[in-house]
Amino acid sequence: MKFFEEKRREVMKHIEGFMLEKMNDYLKPIDTNWQPADFLPDSTRPTFLQEIKELQETAKGLSYDLVAVLIGDTITEEALPTYESWLTMVEGVNMAEDGGWMRWTRAWTAEENRHGDLLNKYLYLSGRVNMRAMETSTQYLIADGFDIGTGTDPYRNFIYTSFQELATNVSHRRVASLAKKSGDTLLSKMCGVIASDEARHAKAYMAFIGKAFEVDPSEAMIAFEDMMRKKIVMPAHFLREVGLKIGQTFGHFTDAAQRLGVYTAVDYVDILKDLIEEWKVESMTDLNEAGEKARDYITALPNRLLRVADRMKNPELEYKFSWIAG
Repeated sequence: MKFFEEKRREVMKHIEGFMLEKMNDYLKPIDTNWQPADFLPDSTRPTFLQEIKELQETAKGLSYDLVAVLIGDTITEEALPTYESWLTMVEGVNMAEDGGWMRWTRAWTAEENRHGDLLNKYLYLSGRVNMRAMETSTQYLIADGFDIGTGTDPYRNFIYTSFQELATNVSHRRVASLAKKSGDTLLSKMCGVIASDEARHAKAYMAFIGKAFEVDPSEAMIAFEDMMRKKIVMPAHFLREVGLKIGQTFGHFTDAAQRLGVYTAVDYVDILKDLIEEWKVESMTDLNEAGEKARDYITALPNRLLRVADRMKNPELEYKFSWIAG
């Protein structure tokens, strides 16, 4: 075990140089980056109250399911302290407080932090949300923490973040599209810029694992197989409302997302296919026996999962979220 941990640290040190070289491609300069204030009503303007009234009028056109999904997305974005503390525990990331990986983690966190800030303020102004119920769920999600099956292994963690960032890109992009169809162009723009951030972050984590595949292919492949056997668990899996246990709200949240087509079982498979293609899994040959078995499992998995997805029925609306006013 100690040998593998040392090997992981060596690989992370190797990837760190690549990360520092490409960091500005994956993260934008703070001074010129968008901020929540760029999209929201400006309280210093005399038109502030009128702008809020207009925002609330357009928000009335959002469906119940769309508001529920937007709130769930916001809560998971706001649980950022959990994700930052989790990344700082990863082997190779935590080697030095002033090291490259800690620089990445802080800079990534700083970009992600804007997402929850923007969506939270929109929801507060929209008049559609029981803010106290939503805020309680956010506090629960941070306080409860989450176990996504990665441990402190950098390969498993970065495979997870590659998948998760692609998934959040899909979700925010679809919400943006649905908001536009509902006449809420402001929300559409907001979710669009968030989706763009998630796409850049996904490219970063995919590139990091791509480098791991170059220098430690068998162990990277085994880590990929392990994460897919466990299934990639989104942070929303641990959502709960007042009076409920950890995860009891998740099923209702995913039902809403499935009904809208925001994030479905087929999307899960499509993301897996994207990662298989990105990391050239099917054509990888420089593997030991365990690595080859892992590769074969991964390449056969999309078709297996699609057969399951084809049998899934669209869930009916049968749940009232405490988050939604009225």
